[in-house]
Amino acid sequence: MNLRPRIVDLYLARSVLLTTLATWTVLVGFDVLSGLVRELDEVGEGGYTLSHAVLYMAYTVPRRLYELFPTVALIGCVLGLGGLSARSELTAMRAVGLSRLRIGLGALLSIMALTGLMVINAETLAPVGEQSAQGVVNSAKTGDVVVARVSGLWVREGNVFLNARDGARRRTDGVDWTELRGVRLFEFDDQGKLLSLAEAATAEHRPDGWQLRNVKRSRFDERSVENQTVAVVRWETGLDGQALAAAASRPRYLSARELDRNIEYMQRNGLDAKAFENAYWARWFYPINVAVLCLAALPFAFGSLRSGGFGKRLFVAIVIGVAYLLAQRLVVSLSDVYRFDARVAYLLPPLVLMGLCWGLFARRE
Repeated sequence: MNLRPRIVDLYLARSVLLTTLATWTVLVGFDVLSGLVRELDEVGEGGYTLSHAVLYMAYTVPRRLYELFPTVALIGCVLGLGGLSARSELTAMRAVGLSRLRIGLGALLSIMALTGLMVINAETLAPVGEQSAQGVVNSAKTGDVVVARVSGLWVREGNVFLNARDGARRRTDGVDWTELRGVRLFEFDDQGKLLSLAEAATAEHRPDGWQLRNVKRSRFDERSVENQTVAVVRWETGLDGQALAAAASRPRYLSARELDRNIEYMQRNGLDAKAFENAYWARWFYPINVAVLCLAALPFAFGSLRSGGFGKRLFVAIVIGVAYLLAQRLVVSLSDVYRFDARVAYLLPPLVLMGLCWGLFARRE
């Protein structure tokens, strides 16, 4: 079979691209509007206003585009090819010798191009936008917490400023606690003069309070600097550890490089990295999920419209797509419970669906 793109392949790709973009616009628009309605309930909390809610939703658009794309690609394929089927164009293509598989590959050209853009988006715009969105919410509601893309988490308590590279919630012996990594504490006087600077490898918030570990502290006098190194220091503060961890690190909103760095750190220190591993491998299997969903939807675009109607077949295709995504989440959750490799959890549903799809293609071919 000749796989070089021909005019018919470009025509198929264009048809699918137009319906996919239209579907994308509608679904993302509904998602943003529903998200904005939910945010309106938060307006008035602290300094959170309507403009903050609108800005928050705008920052989350790249992430929403990424998350909705597998469903959008499925619907776009079915609509695009279904429209060609309704005009008997697919029948004409079959009459000149094009196989169903070749037609499907032509339809996938535009989907794979958009998938590539979404993969790039997940590593660039989506993490930046999500961290900016969280920064808008935290700074507006509390006035003291800001999340920056490069410099991490910034928190203010009186004249003390905390900067942490990242953080996460931990669980040890049934007890939940917070860990912030790469911590720096800046203490100023009322005139804005720096009094002390402390650098700690980690800051841990346990039930009995905050502790700084591997601390290097410098105190600045008028004409001298006093340096001190301490293994563990108790830190008296009223900062909420759980809120700080949530603001500093959300695995599904990090780039693959940041996820890999967190996994390496946690494994090196004997910590549970399962949540980060799941988010990391979800990025690599994202293109596979999109391709499998589109191929699985192709059989519903072929055939006579008299046999059940296109609307019915579109509904069935969407149900199959949603069921597939839910099944994959279930298998990934089972990997958390039974502690097997996340790659197996992400690979099993595509293989099963591809087997069913291939059998259906072969029977109809």
